[in-house]
Amino acid sequence: MIKELRIHKGYNAYQLMQEFPDKGWSKRTLNRLIAQIDSTGLVQEKRRTGRPRSTCNPQNIAAVEELVLSQENHPGTHKSLRAIARATSIPCTSVHRIVHKDLQLKCFKRKRAQELTEDNKLKRLARAKQLLNEYPSSLVPFIVFTDEKVFRVAAPVNAQNDRLYAAQNVKKKELPAARTRSTFSKSVMVSVGVSMMGCTELIFVEPGIKVNGQYYRDVLLSQNLLPAIRNIAGEFFVFQQDSAPSHRAQETVELLLLNTPAFISPFLWPPNSPDLNPVDYRIWGLLQERVYATPIRNVEHLKQRLVEEWGKFDQRIVDDAVNQWRPRLRACVENADGHFEHLLQ
Repeated sequence: MIKELRIHKGYNAYQLMQEFPDKGWSKRTLNRLIAQIDSTGLVQEKRRTGRPRSTCNPQNIAAVEELVLSQENHPGTHKSLRAIARATSIPCTSVHRIVHKDLQLKCFKRKRAQELTEDNKLKRLARAKQLLNEYPSSLVPFIVFTDEKVFRVAAPVNAQNDRLYAAQNVKKKELPAARTRSTFSKSVMVSVGVSMMGCTELIFVEPGIKVNGQYYRDVLLSQNLLPAIRNIAGEFFVFQQDSAPSHRAQETVELLLLNTPAFISPFLWPPNSPDLNPVDYRIWGLLQERVYATPIRNVEHLKQRLVEEWGKFDQRIVDDAVNQWRPRLRACVENADGHFEHLLQ
């Protein structure tokens, strides 16, 4: 049919696609076929050279399908392409071809996410709405977001190959989130405050110190964070902290009432919500990526690398992260059933 339309009516690829829209032909394939008709007058493909495609037989396709997809009612039982190649003795390139061409699957990278209970979800929804109402866009530049993080000497596990295959018509937002565990090694705890007005220096917690309410108030807040924030922001700022036990202690709340112009109460902050703190969802991850670009020898070297990379940090990165805060709150409200980061563009 294509041959007759091409020879007698001179149809090009675009005209053929318009004439038969339900065929799903690609322009590239039609152009190749038209070139063959013009040069040889034939539509049959020439006999191909090379070995026949014997590896991708029905038995091997079924074996790969069984291993690449999680078994029913047993999530997480899928295997990587290399593991499948070892288990089936099929070359890895053939496994890749079977997965993508024969099984028509595509690969998604897993995202880390906090586990949320039903109570967490209800509180996240209610408090996200309150934060949107109480902190309009005009106040966001004055909010100083704070957080603490433990950095370990051992580099974090690379989740690059933690992938999940799904049918091509499945969207990324339809896949479940996943969590990973960090390894245990010598470590250092760091605290910081960031805002569109500027950022504090990294504040290191002394080795062996447990950050309880008293240490948080007497050392981190009174001696470090609050003086550093005043040097940056002056006399007007909104202090933010999450709802960790030392943060929501009555003495801590009273201290902040007396020593800050305004602060977001830990009882207003959504629980289990690192995805709503710019330090958590952007700053720590990028800093970690840069610090571990070179191997870490010991704790002192880790502290040195943290200070070096923090000194190079661009304020524009912080501004972009803070600007995402209200859109993330809205996304949290719109997706009240749980996580929302996989829905963000």
